[in-house]
Formats: sequence, C-alpha cells, structure tokens
Amino acid sequence: MAKRMQKVNATIRAKGTKGKLRRRLHVKPGQKIPAKKLAKAAHSSNPEERKEANLAKVFKRARKRG
Repeated sequence: MAKRMQKVNATIRAKGTKGKLRRRLHVKPGQKIPAKKLAKAAHSSNPEERKEANLAKVFKRARKRG
C-alpha cells in the first residue's frame, strides 16, 4: 500500500495538481481542510472533486497510522 501511495504522490507532483482540492474548496495554503468540507466534497456531483476528496481521506488515514 505504501508503494502505491508513493506512486500516486509522485504522479500528483508530476502533473502539477498538488493543492488542487484545496483551491477548489477555498482553503488557504498552510491550513487544514475542515472535515466537514472534505466530507461534502466526497459526496460531490463532480466526479473529479469526489476522487480528490477520497484520495485526501486515504492520505489522512495513512498519515495517522504512521
């Protein structure tokens, strides 16, 4: 799982889409995305936003696990 996440992270950096979800949700850089906004984005009608929000949730859980 860790290698897959590293690959995804590398892809995000290569595409230049880092911070895209943050901009979309109007959260300033350096601040955490509120759980309420993340949950709302995960149930969005926009498939791209939904995908990004779910990925953010996965990374958040992985960070907690260490």
